Amino acid sequence: MDINVQWVFTSMVLLGLASGMVGTFALLKKQSLIGDAMAHAALPGICIAFLLYGQKSLLVFLIGAACSGYIATVCIQFIVKHTRIKEDAAIGIVLSVFFGLGIVLLTWINQHEGGNQSGINDFLFGKAASLTGSDVNVLTVTAVTMIITILVFFFKEFKIITFDRAFAQGIGVPVSLLNGVLMFLIVSVVVIGLQAVGVVLMSALLITPALAARYWTEKLEWMTLLAGVFGALSGLAGAYMSLITYVPTGPLVIIFATALFLFSFLFAPKRGLCSKIIRRHVERKKLRVKQLMYERGEQL
Repeated sequence: MDINVQWVFTSMVLLGLASGMVGTFALLKKQSLIGDAMAHAALPGICIAFLLYGQKSLLVFLIGAACSGYIATVCIQFIVKHTRIKEDAAIGIVLSVFFGLGIVLLTWINQHEGGNQSGINDFLFGKAASLTGSDVNVLTVTAVTMIITILVFFFKEFKIITFDRAFAQGIGVPVSLLNGVLMFLIVSVVVIGLQAVGVVLMSALLITPALAARYWTEKLEWMTLLAGVFGALSGLAGAYMSLITYVPTGPLVIIFATALFLFSFLFAPKRGLCSKIIRRHVERKKLRVKQLMYERGEQL
């Protein structure tokens, strides 16, 4: 196997792993829409970064996307704090405005000479095959050092603030700081996955593996691990299919992630739909047997 292909597979596995693990906390803290807003809000930052830098550079694009995402977060918080608009509506407003601005800038860039060769179009739906060696290095280092390492190191603290914020404050845990760190991880995993999975579908990679893992366990440790494994498998399968079919990576990754979710939804041992139907059938059968024995006892 070509070394570049191996690097792409490695980066997609690490991206899926990081997305699934961080997505577990985003799901449990009910911050799923934040990831969607950050992904869409990143597009104008990427376009502005290209206009300023003049050529494709993943690191420069990521900086632009991070700045744009941060501005979007500030806008959401400002709207919620100073108006009567609720958070979900504020997220929808900011998401739409930023994404619309990004599409306008993207169209303007593509209409100019050399714009369609800039690689920015790959950020819409993702294309793992377009990743260069330097892109893969940036993605890999960021996924491993800035996301997975931080998440593992602060896992206990994140667990406490997720399930019992008041208790965390009572024992002296810096809740606001850790919430900021968690938000930073969510934004980071969205930003580094933009070129591989795309602006449109990156939020789905953040949440779908965590949803699938939720059906298999009730323990946060196992849920986080399973979500990471499901995300890694989805990234690997999507990257492989993208390389051999030249289809954008994002839709393929999400198709595999959704397939894992549907399998979990149907066949998970305790929470799966089929398992519930079987248990209900067995319980009803036992109830009928008990009723029959009771009726026969009365007759005797």
